[in-house]
Amino acid sequence: MNITRRQVLFSLCGSGIIASLGLRLVAQTPSTSWQFAAVADTGMGNTGQYAVANAMSDYYKQSPYSMVLLAGDNIYGIGEIEKIQEVFEKPYAALLQQGVKFHAVLGNHDVITNNGIDEVNYKPFNMADRYYTFRQNQVQFWGLDTNFSNQSNWIKQLEWLEKSLSESKSTWKVVFGHHPVFSSGMHGSTKVLMENLPVIFAKHKVSLYMCGHDHNYERSLVMNGTTYIVHGGGANTRPVGKSDFTAYSAAELSFVVVEVSNKLQVKAIATDGKVFDSVLI
Repeated sequence: MNITRRQVLFSLCGSGIIASLGLRLVAQTPSTSWQFAAVADTGMGNTGQYAVANAMSDYYKQSPYSMVLLAGDNIYGIGEIEKIQEVFEKPYAALLQQGVKFHAVLGNHDVITNNGIDEVNYKPFNMADRYYTFRQNQVQFWGLDTNFSNQSNWIKQLEWLEKSLSESKSTWKVVFGHHPVFSSGMHGSTKVLMENLPVIFAKHKVSLYMCGHDHNYERSLVMNGTTYIVHGGGANTRPVGKSDFTAYSAAELSFVVVEVSNKLQVKAIATDGKVFDSVLI
């Protein structure tokens, strides 16, 4: 008679031998991981943007990621879609050719021309609307329009966000927009967002909020379950300080990579390919 390892373990459990030896059985489940990247304030077509884009391409060759969150100000100076080749298609050509998918939101520069509609309709930005949600594997993403010129639209958007978050069954919830909730950079924290988003995030267990607007990198402490990351060093940098909510900040041309498994491993990567900040969520 053939006796399997599982039968032996079951027999030992029943006899109490494993318990008496102080051993525990751990269920083994296959582990899979994947990565996404994030960058913002990119659309300058300058040497800084190309330096970050080339670093993103080099990183991809060593450790592929499937998509990029593009958190606004995709086209400087006033969102003219005629500049899309110069500020998007050429800098990220290597990634686009590999099938890496970009998911964009609108920044304050993007809405100057035609209220950003041209970018919403630009298919490679994969924007279902001005704000939208999509899912990949165990992560659900929410892209926000954080331009507040239309107050009624912002109220409607918050109602949509809370309802959509409440309905989500995803393991990880990631929200991204252009403006920071908390920031020690030139623009600083955004009062409207501070008054609305942290309460919603805490209630619905949002793990990450990712954004740009300030041209630097800053990672917050975990605040009521949410980590806030500014990654606006996609083309140039400005000085950044530290606040009581800051875990790490740096004025670095950079991008972010998040590895997803049963945890989130967040890495900030400079143009020389070196990781200068890392945190496990």
